[in-house]
Amino acid sequence: MFGLGMPELLVILAVVLLIFGANRIPDIGAGLGKAIRGFKKGVQEPTDLGSSSKSDSNHTGKPSA
Repeated sequence: MFGLGMPELLVILAVVLLIFGANRIPDIGAGLGKAIRGFKKGVQEPTDLGSSSKSDSNHTGKPSA
């Protein structure tokens, strides 16, 4: 993965611990997890921007005058 081995990952982890501290790491992980889940949900859901306004104005099934 990007040419990173175990020593490089340990150095990155040490730097992250020094910058954010041990108490903030779970918060950062939770926020990252929520962002990834939201992205996956947004990609999987079909988006139909044009039909939502048409269905709202014509919800009774009668032709508009």
